[in-house]
Amino acid sequence: MPNVAAQIERIYRDVVHRNPGELEFHQAVKEVIESLVPVLRKHPHYAEHRIIERICEPERQIIFRVPWQDDAGQVQINRGFRVQFNSALGPYKGGLRFHPSVYLGIVKFLGFEQIFKNAVTGMPIGGAKGGSDFDPKGRSDGEVMRFCQSFMTELHRHIGEYTDVPAGDIGVGAREIGYLFGQYKRLTNRYESATLTGKSPTWGGALVRREATGYGVAFFLDEMLQARGESLDGKTCVVSGSGNVAVYAIEKIHELGGKVVACSDSDGVIHHKAGIDLDTLKQLKEVERRRIKDYVDIHRDAEYHPGACIWHVPCDVAVPCATQNELDGEAAKRLVANGCRAVAEGANMPTNPEGIKVFQDAGVAYGPGKAANAGGVSTSALEMQQNASRDAWSFDFTERRLREIMKEIHRSCYETAEEYGSPGNYVLGANIVGFTRVAEPMVAFGVI
Repeated sequence: MPNVAAQIERIYRDVVHRNPGELEFHQAVKEVIESLVPVLRKHPHYAEHRIIERICEPERQIIFRVPWQDDAGQVQINRGFRVQFNSALGPYKGGLRFHPSVYLGIVKFLGFEQIFKNAVTGMPIGGAKGGSDFDPKGRSDGEVMRFCQSFMTELHRHIGEYTDVPAGDIGVGAREIGYLFGQYKRLTNRYESATLTGKSPTWGGALVRREATGYGVAFFLDEMLQARGESLDGKTCVVSGSGNVAVYAIEKIHELGGKVVACSDSDGVIHHKAGIDLDTLKQLKEVERRRIKDYVDIHRDAEYHPGACIWHVPCDVAVPCATQNELDGEAAKRLVANGCRAVAEGANMPTNPEGIKVFQDAGVAYGPGKAANAGGVSTSALEMQQNASRDAWSFDFTERRLREIMKEIHRSCYETAEEYGSPGNYVLGANIVGFTRVAEPMVAFGVI
């Protein structure tokens, strides 16, 4: 048998050579394929069919111009992306991100991660991602609408309920999904509500979808702790970010008995030793769209630290919910030194490789995003089911389904890590579960 580790290294070098400058994509590929050495040894036919090489190359990459007019009548130009990475398990599925940092490498890293995240859910959905370098922050509703309409004018020809089903991500919430779907309906003359997920429950959206990623990461975290004979009850927690995922991670952590004492935005950190007041946070972020520094105007016993690192706040549990590579090796060392025992990722790839190694070497329970934050896409798949059957489910029923899915994701990752000789290694478990579930249909479909 050829040297499998050398094969993996060759594949990675080829990916870097074929995709120059896309550092986030390189990082995501390296983290996954390095886990696959024992898989190729056990299943050499995957190497014969060159499954890894094929899975690292998107099936389709779409880049397009998005022209629109701002409120002053000035023409603005943005760039739109949709990377349809892999459809072995079902129609492409993955969110749209509107943020100035978006470029092809970001979209490809997110789409690559989405393949495996979607696979670990057990749902029949492939992996994709998209977005634009448009920044909705500070834009009027009219400007956001005109941008979304222009974006969908191009995107609509590439999506559909049996082809590709986008959802929201950073910068894309129910408002943006509404504008996007309205233009899709106008252009196609079809009411295909399953073509987009993350919709408002008033017109086809799933109850719990807004809460799903945050709830899901809390459920996964609770399962990780239970596997160690612990629980969230009484644990001091820190959650980075203050957007949708962070807010609902905080909500569910509180319900499960934990106490979140800090959250953040791109400007700074709120530290509230008495526990973050969820009602205040929701009012600031969801209703008034204000920055979290205003939290201290309402809670005088809280502290605001501009430009601070949230991972310096002592805690038992850390939940990164902001953005990629926000938690590096030094921050991980600080968390471990301060007694952190569990980390569950609510964002996509928020911990860099050095940070992951620190956690694993210290024996910290570490739940990677492709498993821990799969609650959002799981509930999107449930939304697709409801749309296809013209049905509507209650909040409690949908939340129970979500909890069952997250429990099953944890079980499969945990047992797979044990099967491959690395008990407690959720990175290995999630990567192998996701890969093998995609690899089998790819072999069955032949060379396509």
